[in-house]
Amino acid sequence: MADQLTRELVGRNVLPGRWTFQVVEDYDETYYRCVRDWEERARRLTGGHRHLHEAELERQRRTDGRRAHEATPAERAE
Repeated sequence: MADQLTRELVGRNVLPGRWTFQVVEDYDETYYRCVRDWEERARRLTGGHRHLHEAELERQRRTDGRRAHEATPAERAE
């Protein structure tokens, strides 16, 4: 079974004629680079801060002093 697995999977293309690294490189260069560029442009509107909406939700929903509701890693609930 191990020999068959090796023959079937080692060196197998993830897409016709493509290994995973080629698919990932193409994804990075053709799609993700564009997404990242737009995200960087949008972040200029927030002064460079990321995830403002999520940070505000966290601020609103956490309970001061409760374990696992700390605002920062340095804060410790008692």
